[in-house]
Amino acid sequence: MPNIRLLPWLLAASLPWTATAADGLPASFDEAKLRADHDEAALPPELAGRIHQAQATALDAGIAQCAMPHADTSPFTLVVALDAQGTVTSSWRAGDTPLAICMEKFLRTRPLPAPPKAPLLVSYELSFTR
Repeated sequence: MPNIRLLPWLLAASLPWTATAADGLPASFDEAKLRADHDEAALPPELAGRIHQAQATALDAGIAQCAMPHADTSPFTLVVALDAQGTVTSSWRAGDTPLAICMEKFLRTRPLPAPPKAPLLVSYELSFTR
C-alpha cells in the first residue's frame, strides 16, 4: 500500500516541466495548460506581444473557417506546442464541441513567431458572449 504522505511530494514533482510523455511534452491537457501558463509568463514582453497578435489573427481566421450556423459556443481551451521555428507540433484541447475540434485542427496549421526556446507552449482560451 502506498504511503499517502508522499502524495503531495509526488504531485509537486509532476508540475508541467516534469510531467511529460516520452517526447518531453506534457501527457495531459491539464499539464499542458499549466506549462503554457508558465511559458507565456516567462516570455519577453515584445515577443509576447507579437505572439498574442499572431494568435488573435489566427483565431479570427479560424472562427471564420469553423463557424457554422447555430454552433455550440460553449467555452473551450486549446494549448499548442511550438518548435524552434514557431510551427505547431502538438496540441491539447479541453472541450469537445464541433467548433472546438475544428479550431484545434485549424490552429495546428498556423505557425506563430519563433520562440526563444522550444518547445514553447501557448494557450487559446475561447468563450463567446451574445
